[in-house]
Amino acid sequence: MDWKIPLFKIYWDKSDVSAVSDVVKSGKFWAEGAQIRGFEEKLAAYIGRKYCAVFNSGTSALHALLASYGIGCGDEVIVPSFTFISTANSALFVGARPVFADIEAETFGLDPEDVERKITKKTRAIIPVHYGGCPCKINELKSIAQKHNLVLIEDAAESLGARLNNKMTGTFGEAAILSFCQNKIIATGEGGAAVTDSRKVYEKMKLFRSHGRLETENYFSSVKPFDYINLGYNLRMPTIIAALGLSQLKKADKLIALRRKSAAYYYERLREIPEVRPISVAKEAFCVYQLYPVMISGGRDGLIKYLAKKGIMSKVYFSPVHKTHFYKKMMPGLKGLAKTEKASRCILALPFYPGITKDEMDHVVDTIKLFLGGKK
Repeated sequence: MDWKIPLFKIYWDKSDVSAVSDVVKSGKFWAEGAQIRGFEEKLAAYIGRKYCAVFNSGTSALHALLASYGIGCGDEVIVPSFTFISTANSALFVGARPVFADIEAETFGLDPEDVERKITKKTRAIIPVHYGGCPCKINELKSIAQKHNLVLIEDAAESLGARLNNKMTGTFGEAAILSFCQNKIIATGEGGAAVTDSRKVYEKMKLFRSHGRLETENYFSSVKPFDYINLGYNLRMPTIIAALGLSQLKKADKLIALRRKSAAYYYERLREIPEVRPISVAKEAFCVYQLYPVMISGGRDGLIKYLAKKGIMSKVYFSPVHKTHFYKKMMPGLKGLAKTEKASRCILALPFYPGITKDEMDHVVDTIKLFLGGKK
């Protein structure tokens, strides 16, 4: 459908086109080009971590991290159900079992109290999600992880640039993943990264993403034989994507500033509607607003259809993972996630992107007002 106001638009400029074009025109190293290492170095510096390995997706990055920490068969990994499904699936990829903990109603992140209740002798890791670009209760979760000697891996797919007490998301746990899918803070179409301060984990991830190949130099420009020392996959990021990522990363702060300015305007307008609760952000949190979610008290599903008829796209982020066909079959009768299910019944992401105009936001808000007023 050709939406009048889409859920998101990708911000790009001539520098993005030029970065990709330069790689294409070079006629060489479309894989394992210098831009890949350059992107990794710039990302690590931006986040504030020692090492960064890029992948073809954030999902691949999380898969690689779990494998690199030795998490596997018989282990349990605590995850939210209020997330994109890959957060949970990644545990299955390595043979572990995802254990769903409930969320809290302030940041829609993992509820520390419920996480504590879900820990068993088999628990090896906790994967909190910084939902919508806002930091979750990561300090409390970090304390729990340290108390029980668990690996804390931040799913920061939506929160590049977000901070809590001026500390960047992605730097609280042992490691973190990022996503550059087309609707994220910086976009490369597909792509992801894992960041860590552990040289050992970093080296394992490099083997994991490239067939287990021990590389001391560029595979495609060397006549030397290479050894394969582990089982690995082909999860590499192409040079063209890394070049685009480098160009996008230069604009990250600008894009975040645009998002924050628009979020402030949305917040003031949406407060006019009693049935709509905009997200609130704690003073100590710096939110980058990858999404603009609101809670709708009554008529959410009808509102989605009404907005669609008016050419305005909205979307539920997220429906519970444990309610999907796959997980209901694998974990039948799963209960104890009341806050997750309540949030998923009321949450709605509104159109939001860098450069969204006040006129567009006004039109969205006024259309919501018409629908909810008509219901009365």
